[in-house]
Amino acid sequence: MKKRSSGILLHISSLPGEYGIGDLGKGAYNFLDFLEESGQKSWQILPIGITGYGDSPYQSFSAFAGNPYFIDLNELIDMGYLDKKIVSKADLGKSKHKVDYEKLYYNKMPLLKLAYENSKVKLSHELEKFYQNEKEWLEDFALYMAIKAHNGNKSWMEWEKGYETSKTPKVEAFKQTHKDEIFFWVFTQYFFFKQWFALKAVAADKGIEIIGDLPIYVAEDSADVWSSPKYFKLGKTNKPLCVAGCPPDAFSATGQLWGNPIYDWAYMAEDKYAWWIKRIQYSLKMFDVIRIDHFRGFEAYWEIPYGDPTAEKGQWVQGPGKALFKAIQEALGHVNIIAEDLGYLTEGVIELRKFTGFPGMKILQFAFDSREESDYLPHNYSENFVAYTGTHDNETIAGWMDNVNKDDREFAIDYLKLDRGEGYHWGFIRGVWSSTAYLAVAQMQDFLGLDNKARMNFPSTLGGNWVWRITKHDLSPALAKKIYHVTKLYGRL
Repeated sequence: MKKRSSGILLHISSLPGEYGIGDLGKGAYNFLDFLEESGQKSWQILPIGITGYGDSPYQSFSAFAGNPYFIDLNELIDMGYLDKKIVSKADLGKSKHKVDYEKLYYNKMPLLKLAYENSKVKLSHELEKFYQNEKEWLEDFALYMAIKAHNGNKSWMEWEKGYETSKTPKVEAFKQTHKDEIFFWVFTQYFFFKQWFALKAVAADKGIEIIGDLPIYVAEDSADVWSSPKYFKLGKTNKPLCVAGCPPDAFSATGQLWGNPIYDWAYMAEDKYAWWIKRIQYSLKMFDVIRIDHFRGFEAYWEIPYGDPTAEKGQWVQGPGKALFKAIQEALGHVNIIAEDLGYLTEGVIELRKFTGFPGMKILQFAFDSREESDYLPHNYSENFVAYTGTHDNETIAGWMDNVNKDDREFAIDYLKLDRGEGYHWGFIRGVWSSTAYLAVAQMQDFLGLDNKARMNFPSTLGGNWVWRITKHDLSPALAKKIYHVTKLYGRL
């Protein structure tokens, strides 16, 4: 039986800090203290991979690598690999409330390269040891990123002739002549993982589980597709034959065109799902719990012809279903996974989730349709669910209350007995905290009562997403005390 508890959803990029983006330094440790003071047992984050197109953590250059933007520069300063004066002169973004990814790209990456130059002799043994230990994924990733830089940072499908796959003579020659550029990327991963596992150890000491986020798909522009094309539905020139997305619905008239390559599930089955087993095993080393994004895609997925401008002309295709999760369980035993089972659910998806035993998700914002009874109303929850006020893809509660139609708004006020004096957001938090779901989670934005200016992501839009940040003053003792009270009141301590 899972113990009744609660947690906060806040991505690492949203943490306070002095270098333009939340990182694995002091701000992360202070947030762990805040979680402990407020009685929380879970910290949920978004994917921690290196971000690519649109700065989305769901479009990463690798399914395994960590984001160098999250490296704490103060540790590099303390170790003598960077000069504090040089770091303080770098423009990493002036706003304390928003991330400027362009400035990080042009100014933080050169700082990391400088740190590598200053440390590579001293750390050569450590870097080589780390490289050998993680070679199964790190070799392809570091090579990919070095060749990508050599080709003007274009997607691998636009690289000069001879770099089409990881096994060509030109790639082998590049390995020999560009070892320094390759090992810079080894350096970034060495420090990311060093800092990550130090933070995770402190979380464990405080009794706090980290819930990681695993995107179902990998990016087209990634080391994974380039180095292992056999696992994807690609044509003769290695361009995708089809891509992922969602069909048109009430939220989007043309559907959602994600653009990720589709897995060749038939080949993966022949390979006994080795790639997925490796990915899950790796993720369980990184996190205590994994939230798998778009779980319904394992039962059936929306496949769109490559090159289509929208998701309208896609089709549903059967996914691997129970066979994949049988293979994972046989290889790894019990796995601690949350299934993101949102959206239109068929009987097949519900049956697959029940087969796995994974808890599903309930979003309280989805509950208040005055025209019909909803599965998202708390009185319809069972214990094996994680209840959320909303996720990174939703409006904040304050934003939702501002924008929802009058009848649904009145329904929410009546159902939750919302008190304007306390703040409507606290009524929603009480709604999920008092529910029977074993785990209740709210975004930090909802604890702070912020409107949609603090929204993390507007799905199907490009630009202005993934940028929101808190300041250290937001994590006040008064807020921790109030969260603790609500958590104790509803039996989640």
